[in-house]
Amino acid sequence: MTAAPGTRLLGRDAERRELTERLDEIGHGGVVLGLVGEPGVGKSALLADVTEHARASGFRVLAARGAGSETHLPYAALHQLLRPLLPHADRLPEHQRESLLACFAMADPGAVNPFFSALAVLELLVDAAAEAPVLVHLDDLHRMDQPSVDALAFVARRVGAEPIAIVCTTHPGSLPFPDDEAVRWIEVGGLDDAAAAALLAARAPALDPVRRDRILRHAEGNPLALLELATAAGDGHRGWPDPDDDVPMTARLERAFAARAAELDPAARTIVEVAALDDGDDVAEIVAAAELLNPAAGLPSAAQQALDLGLLTVQAGTCRVAHPLVASALRRSLSAAARRAVHAALAQVLSGQPERAVAHRAEAAAGPDEQIAAELESTAADCRRRGAVSSALARLERAAALSPDPHRRAARLLGAAELGYELGRFAQVEQITADVAGMDLPARERSRLTWLTGAFHDGATSEPAEIRHLVGLARRAAGDDDADLAMQLLFGAARRVWWRDPGEGVRGEVVDAARRVALPPGDPRVLAVLGLSESLTLAPAVVHRLDAWPADARGRPDLAALLGVAAFCVGDFGRADSFLSAAIGELRTQGRLSLLAEALALRSWAEINTGVFDASRSADEARRLADETGQAVWGATARIAVAVVDALGGGWDVRHPLLTEAEDTASRTPTASSSLLAAAQLARGIAALGAERPEPAYGELHRVFVPTDPACQRVQQLWTISYLADAAVATGRREEAAALLGSAERLAGEAPATGPTIALEYSRAVLADPASAEELLLAALDGAARDFPWHHARLRLAHGAWLRRRQRTVESRAPLRAARATFDAAGAHTWALRADRELRATGERGWRPATRPREQLSPQETQIAELAAQGLSNREIGQRLFLSHRTVGSHLYRAFPKLGITSRAQLAAALAPDALSRRD
Repeated sequence: MTAAPGTRLLGRDAERRELTERLDEIGHGGVVLGLVGEPGVGKSALLADVTEHARASGFRVLAARGAGSETHLPYAALHQLLRPLLPHADRLPEHQRESLLACFAMADPGAVNPFFSALAVLELLVDAAAEAPVLVHLDDLHRMDQPSVDALAFVARRVGAEPIAIVCTTHPGSLPFPDDEAVRWIEVGGLDDAAAAALLAARAPALDPVRRDRILRHAEGNPLALLELATAAGDGHRGWPDPDDDVPMTARLERAFAARAAELDPAARTIVEVAALDDGDDVAEIVAAAELLNPAAGLPSAAQQALDLGLLTVQAGTCRVAHPLVASALRRSLSAAARRAVHAALAQVLSGQPERAVAHRAEAAAGPDEQIAAELESTAADCRRRGAVSSALARLERAAALSPDPHRRAARLLGAAELGYELGRFAQVEQITADVAGMDLPARERSRLTWLTGAFHDGATSEPAEIRHLVGLARRAAGDDDADLAMQLLFGAARRVWWRDPGEGVRGEVVDAARRVALPPGDPRVLAVLGLSESLTLAPAVVHRLDAWPADARGRPDLAALLGVAAFCVGDFGRADSFLSAAIGELRTQGRLSLLAEALALRSWAEINTGVFDASRSADEARRLADETGQAVWGATARIAVAVVDALGGGWDVRHPLLTEAEDTASRTPTASSSLLAAAQLARGIAALGAERPEPAYGELHRVFVPTDPACQRVQQLWTISYLADAAVATGRREEAAALLGSAERLAGEAPATGPTIALEYSRAVLADPASAEELLLAALDGAARDFPWHHARLRLAHGAWLRRRQRTVESRAPLRAARATFDAAGAHTWALRADRELRATGERGWRPATRPREQLSPQETQIAELAAQGLSNREIGQRLFLSHRTVGSHLYRAFPKLGITSRAQLAAALAPDALSRRD
């Protein structure tokens, strides 16, 4: 539906009002709006109308239009959008600039990093918005190439603080931006009866009442249908619906367009057919390809008939089919042989553009063709190097379809599935693996298939038979000297062991298989498998091997991450923090956001287990990045960590929204349900203890130890036992907890790592009988906890409370004061208040909790402020945190008054640990 300049769109007052109101408020922050509706309903007309309003309001408009023929061209839509801004790319940081230009084949393809490219897009838009508000006009988003859509989705999540509006159109059931929090979707339906009648009367005033009523009935309020059926009725035959026509409206429209195309002479018809199948819009190439099929198509007037009938539009050297439904109708009307002929002609014309040419040769192939399949596989590798993983996946699938050798076909499909796994496309991987499952596969491909089948389901089934099957495949791969595949399979098996214990025998088989792979015993992959599968009994051996590795894993973030997993699983949480921090630094530099989210989430729990309660360091960013990269399990893991920090700082909330969200993920993801639920129970238990609600605390924590409970997790029992001991003492369940402690001690073995040792020493002391309690408390204070302030403070609180209950009031005050001070300094205010209540029971008064200025900041504000205090510029901070420099500036602008400062130079002092005030 179109409207002449200055005319009002009929029947769209409500939608137009919502759109323009949001644009008029752009000074308060960015907005992302999506118009959703059936083809022809008027989304593009509404977008065009609001775009004109934006121009009149002083916006700079940047536009791109999707084309189905271009969906396989990586970054085609992004290049179309950014063309006016590319002269300013030299202002970007080097990594961003080179990555973005490489997307457009304007720099070394090896420089592409999808997230750096997306950040470059954001920075270009933000810089443009500094001069005037920007409207990003995206018509037919569902027809844009996936790498472009991914970059635009990245940007859409980050314009909330910028004078940038993104408005797009798409079809129902195909929402390219899946993040509902970032996008406000507006449904565009058919016109109401009055508006439909008014539009039809304006377009075809001479229609008799019978035809008018039939058109209104058949069009169902669809503006394009109203106009096209009116044209057909006026001509008396083109696409005019039969009285009993009950096919869908879009099919009627296609029929109308096909009928119109049938009137074309052969030369014009050929041009229109080529345009419908071309993956570009250059007039010269379309005419050249058409001329190969019909020499008359090369005549200057050959396309005029198609233009007159409204089937083609030509402007500034470009030629497009007038509407996607026209192209759809033309493609449907072509025979398979005719479609292949058009693609063959385009391939010949595009011989100077190998990537496009091979795509057309693939469509022109009448059957399997290994040469074309190999070329597609090669272009897939090129796409992969350019960061266009989704495009690489599509090419591999097409290459597989053209592969005459079944084994090559299977290998290419499995390669596509591995890319799908990398992208997090669960449904697509499932479909591919289901297709491959029925094929006759060589041993290696069968093993790859087995790993892929469980890639999204580690732990979904931890049946011993399933784990043993993986181990058997790994042994076979190791026997074939394929150590990489063997360790990939064993890592999957070990993760299943971690989520749900299959028994000592199966754990032993995983360990034995890992030790037999031809790798050094200190290989990080081996250590990660050993840590996941036998984290308790093998802790001394794993820790010994970890000693040989420097904290930065020799500059290898992938290895540092694996070493961090190994250290974390055995309970060496301090070392896990060091390894994961090294990995995180390099992953940031490389822009590998998926792995960065995982490493941050894991580090957030290493921090909690060492008593560092600061969501800004890891947990909050892990949550945001995991959501963005579609990693639900790691997002849930981070949410629980944030909830623990909230509980310690603010109080007990059994229905904490982040815990609820995490448990929802656990219910949908059998992969990690036990681990997530156990962590959620620990969070609730810690919160309840801080609020001095020992009865619910015991109930929450006890679930982790009940074998039939979904929250039961073998290793996390050692992380939970000390808190359970606190709750048991307060509720009179000392003997019951002592029995559980005995089981935990047997789990831990004779030489547990630091984390389990701290928990066991604490629990023994707290649960001890009166005769030995003080001796054990003093020993624990001088034991593994002495280097960890949180755990040491818990022991001081336990010791002070024990002394007070035995009427040793004066002696009790010193450990209680020390515990209170440590809790207060750590931000664990609920526990500081708990220690203060013990002190008040001794007669001591006058303490007020400290308020540190940094506690007024959100986690992201804290993270940004700390980086600024280190001397980083806004652009440097933005690159590190994948934000625009203006967003960084906005966060600092809000942070300064909260901190009571006015300049960057004051940040370090305001954020220092001893910067505090007292609560009234």
